[in-house]
Amino acid sequence: MNWIKLEHLLLKAQPLRAVSFAPALDHAALCEQALSVAAGLQARGVRSVAVHLQDAAELAIALLAAWRAGVSVLLPADLQGQTRQRWAGDVDLWLTDQPGDTRLDQLQQPPLPGAALDLDQCRLSLCTSGSSGEPKRIDKSLRQLANEVEALEGLWGTDLGKACIIGSVATQHIYGLLFRVLWPLCAGRAFVRKQLAFPEDMQRASREHPAFAWVASPALLKRMGDNLDWPALSAVRRVFSSGGALPLEAAQSLEQRLQQWPTEILGSSETGGIAWRQGDVLWQPFAAVELSQDSDGALLIASPYLPAGHIEHTADAARIAADGRFELLGRLDRIVKLEEKRISLPMLEQALVAHEWVAEARLGVVQENRASLGALLVLSDAGLFALREHGRRGLTESLREHLKAHCEALALPRRWRLLRQLPLNSQGKLPQAEADALLIAPRPKAPEVLEQIETNGEWSLQLSVPPDLAYFSGHFPKAPVLPGVVQVEWALNLGRQLLKLDGAFAGMEVLKFQQLVRPGDEIQLHLRFDAERRKLYFAYRNDVATCSSGRILLGVEHG
Repeated sequence: MNWIKLEHLLLKAQPLRAVSFAPALDHAALCEQALSVAAGLQARGVRSVAVHLQDAAELAIALLAAWRAGVSVLLPADLQGQTRQRWAGDVDLWLTDQPGDTRLDQLQQPPLPGAALDLDQCRLSLCTSGSSGEPKRIDKSLRQLANEVEALEGLWGTDLGKACIIGSVATQHIYGLLFRVLWPLCAGRAFVRKQLAFPEDMQRASREHPAFAWVASPALLKRMGDNLDWPALSAVRRVFSSGGALPLEAAQSLEQRLQQWPTEILGSSETGGIAWRQGDVLWQPFAAVELSQDSDGALLIASPYLPAGHIEHTADAARIAADGRFELLGRLDRIVKLEEKRISLPMLEQALVAHEWVAEARLGVVQENRASLGALLVLSDAGLFALREHGRRGLTESLREHLKAHCEALALPRRWRLLRQLPLNSQGKLPQAEADALLIAPRPKAPEVLEQIETNGEWSLQLSVPPDLAYFSGHFPKAPVLPGVVQVEWALNLGRQLLKLDGAFAGMEVLKFQQLVRPGDEIQLHLRFDAERRKLYFAYRNDVATCSSGRILLGVEHG
């Protein structure tokens, strides 16, 4: 490939060098727009800018423009009011695609001349949630970023060749920024501008390019099911995954379908890249990364992706093998005390995930009369089957029994929450504060609406029945079934909301229950309202048959 150093991207325009697709942009146009925006930033006297742009090519233009103009860049994680308030005093300008903020095209002026960027003066700040959920600002120099993209190209550039880079992750964070924007820019690999959040979108984009690679998250890779065209997708040059742990089951499934293991990247905003692996428990450090440990076994990192001379003290416990590879043993900052006993939450989470019923687990402390542990679980298919066959109590008692081999009785979780998926944030993390809040929240009483479509006044909804629905406990504890009265209540509530219905419940007609609805089921609900007869028609279906149907009569609302 025709490599251009990161600091030389604005030196000489290359019109035949593709930068992005949908829409297309070449290197000459990128340079012209970046130098034009740089002139605009200088003309306004901007010294620092917050940039949040969905389009990866526009982000590239904004970054290069700011660096050329000597402007420091902050990449906020989102544009919520609280985020804006937090960083308002640190930036002169918000450059986004949101109404009311400055847009790229508003900054265009006659362009500055091309020039090399200063590796040590050009600055970028990233925002990360941290383990507590409290935002942190991580400052980087262009030199650190340049060192990292050159290392990535040295490892995988030959494999990727001219692959189009297709991503499901945001470019506001270090992984997406490096893998979807800066590395492809330097390597001359075109990228798809848009973040593609669904497997079907990734497939559609992949089919448009003879050579392609994926920059993905564990959350997306876990959702890639049998409905995709796997023979066509197996042409993928490499599948990158970062932002959290990729469950072994998901990695094995991808290996069987694509004939290659996904390449998992370990790193963070603070550290940059640390290591990588493919289908192995041991991590291979990047070539220039030096690892050591403190007296508690925490990983210490020295790296060209960190400030010179700095050693990053992580909270990750590790076992380093003789060949330099290492195994992660969990977070040291997630050790809690119960009745003066130290308990490692990661160790118990690993023990839970080792059980065939558990796909993912996250533990937290529940502060009630006395502190105890609680567990958020995503069940495997086998776990969902066990829940349906033995009920919630039978499932949790079996899991407590399983954990007794790993901990003392006081560490056994007393509260359990069964989730369809962990509610990860945009960085693929679940801050401990949010996990703890979920543990004390009441169990759900409503379905999760996955999709809703309106056609000629009628609604079709795709619903997921929460595995932890409160109504299952009494109906029936050892073989949970969704009560008929709850199905009617859901239909009425959703009908009132979507069809703007009024009037009190006045009775039922032709009510039929034909198929059981169980925890974790996905069902379709069809709603139609006959305004003249004041009747709400509803029908629930699974993939093969109607589960229930009927008509709900509504009284006339008197003003």
